[in-house]
Amino acid sequence: MENSTMADKLKRATEVVCKQGMVQFPVSETAIAIIDRVVGDNEEELDLICAFREKPSQTMEQLGQSSQLSTQKIEQLTTNLAKKGLIFNQPSSSGVMIYRLLPLMLVGVMEYKFMVELTGSQEERELALLFEKLLEELRDEIQGNFDTISPLFSKAPAVDRTVPTRQTEDGKPIKIIPVDKALDAAEEFVLPSQTVEEIINKFDDIAVGYCFCRQRRGLLGDNCSTDAPTLNCFTFGKSARHTVAQGFAKPVSKEKALKIMKEAQQAGLIHKAFHPGSRETSPETSICNCCKDCCDTLNLWRNGTLPLINSTYHLSVIDTKSCTGCGTCVEWCPTDAIMLNDDSLAQRDENACFGCGVCSRFCPEEAISLKEGLRRVFIMPPRLRTAQ
Repeated sequence: MENSTMADKLKRATEVVCKQGMVQFPVSETAIAIIDRVVGDNEEELDLICAFREKPSQTMEQLGQSSQLSTQKIEQLTTNLAKKGLIFNQPSSSGVMIYRLLPLMLVGVMEYKFMVELTGSQEERELALLFEKLLEELRDEIQGNFDTISPLFSKAPAVDRTVPTRQTEDGKPIKIIPVDKALDAAEEFVLPSQTVEEIINKFDDIAVGYCFCRQRRGLLGDNCSTDAPTLNCFTFGKSARHTVAQGFAKPVSKEKALKIMKEAQQAGLIHKAFHPGSRETSPETSICNCCKDCCDTLNLWRNGTLPLINSTYHLSVIDTKSCTGCGTCVEWCPTDAIMLNDDSLAQRDENACFGCGVCSRFCPEEAISLKEGLRRVFIMPPRLRTAQ
């Protein structure tokens, strides 16, 4: 009977976690196994997770009412769950402590579990395999219900925002074509920071952890093909204080952060900024430096799981008179937005361009500029199976 009760609590807690965040996962045996590995047989922690069923973010007073636990016990349990990647416990702008239950992914358990320095242990590999299986289950569910689910994708907000690289491989500035203010429909919109330098310089609290995408892929035996630095996943402000407090990341100076960013640019990585609730008017919470092979959002799009939804203020523009058709931009483009046309010249698909500037950086002829202009990039995942 005791085992049955424990199994029921584990399933209920998994149901609550699977409902959090932008991506809601199926409550499968795999999801239950992940929560089991992360939380273990701590019934009190499972019960506290269930207290977030109706409201994912709560104050201490609210959590006391929903959990019927004392302040001391709540502080103990939330501290433990925060270190496991399941609770974000930081004060609001008004100073009130807020406890938020985190999702399995984007950004939650998976990201925090794999952004620490890994040892390559069997336990780490098994958790990586469980997450890989969970993502496969999500893909199968979406592909099996594609006609029903795919229309909902178009209503989703941008997952991230591209911050373009600004220099060519030999250190020259990439040409920027200014937006025509008279034609800019977003004239009232206050643009967020457009360079990584601007973002880093406006924060006092900066932390850096390891790239969770590349580390998880490595545990699965799929090592990154680039020689890019792995310690380059940044958090800022409140998020930095949280990741440092939980041991997920280490504090870093602005000078060191800028050095790491420069190394990421040299390796051809894509800067992707994240904002709380996808609100670009709010300060950035983090920056990922992504390669086209390991990035989870890119891979989830390619394998038919989720769309690419991105916000950008730039669009690559190819000077066909200078293009020699070498194919370098085709090789580097993370979204396959560039191909060689029938004349063996580079041709860009505007709907698929992130405006990351990586093609401009590595073009040997300096034939690619970046044109300003606010855009939302939406690319539907491929349909891999026909309706039954």
